[in-house]
Amino acid sequence: MTLNIELLSKICEVPGAPGYEKRIRDVIIKEVTPLVDEVEIDNLGNVFAIKRAKNNPDEKKVMVAAHMDEIGFMVTHIDDNGFLRFTTLGGFDPKTLTAQRVIVHGKEDIIGVMGSKPIHVMTTEERNKVAKTTDYFIDLGMPKEEVEKIVSVGDTVTRERGLIEMGDCVNCKSIDNRVSVFILIEALKTMGDVPYDVYGVFTVQEEVGLRGANVASHKINPDFGIALDTTIAFDLPGAQAHEKVTSLGKGTAIKVLDAMTICDYRMVNFMRETADKNNIPWQSEILTAGGTDTAGLQRMGKNGAIAGAISIPTRHLHQVIEMAHKQDIQNSVDLLNKCLENLDKYNWDH
Repeated sequence: MTLNIELLSKICEVPGAPGYEKRIRDVIIKEVTPLVDEVEIDNLGNVFAIKRAKNNPDEKKVMVAAHMDEIGFMVTHIDDNGFLRFTTLGGFDPKTLTAQRVIVHGKEDIIGVMGSKPIHVMTTEERNKVAKTTDYFIDLGMPKEEVEKIVSVGDTVTRERGLIEMGDCVNCKSIDNRVSVFILIEALKTMGDVPYDVYGVFTVQEEVGLRGANVASHKINPDFGIALDTTIAFDLPGAQAHEKVTSLGKGTAIKVLDAMTICDYRMVNFMRETADKNNIPWQSEILTAGGTDTAGLQRMGKNGAIAGAISIPTRHLHQVIEMAHKQDIQNSVDLLNKCLENLDKYNWDH
């Protein structure tokens, strides 16, 4: 197994906060255009990479969704000293923001630092309280008049972290969900003949409410839906066995349930059987908090879809950096391909 680390790095490092996905969208379009029969972009900014079946008498459709947006921020105020206030675009773990570098996407990209009250001047009560995003501001190291030449209210902000390899893992900002963007692209490269038309959809604005997937599912009205997203790997010191959800290196994860979706039992069984037949390591995922594009795939088509998800175990989710295991990533590519190639061989009536 050799992952294309150069491509994965590019995909993870390109900025693309919810609603502002153009840069990552341009990368995706360039990568997928040679791989599929058609590429479309809708009004919301979703990218549809369509691979047609050579023979599809039932005219069935399968939609695979990987969201391209990343959690980020938006500038809401520039104070008299040039410090930025912001709101979040997606959910953050605030305690991880202290003294971290970010990139402000104004007229040009500039580096800032997440600032907060120094611990030396905090009261005992302040030291003991849980951090909130409102405790932070962005320091650009410039006076207001210089800041305003570059930055405006409404500009987006993303995390500043390059991809590195750590042991058997990759570590970067935006593993959620750029690793799934990578997986879908890699699957399109190696995919064999498919029995049904495959709509590989790189969705927008998942982190703020599954907005892209909802619109795309309504447009496609898929018969089958497979979401690709990260999931919690709480295989860390202090974790109880029942809290782990998934573990790194134990295989790709097959979603059973999250807070927004009960996956179709037929899709769950199909994925498990497909993994076993092809000797692909897998683990079950039951995520009691948080949702993914699976919900949009399942419910927003006119007829509903037989839907499930392939999830990538990830440590440190929604923090400054996130980490996934390289073998789990490859297992996810392999399982996706085998599922898409064999959808017509399963008895969906039982």
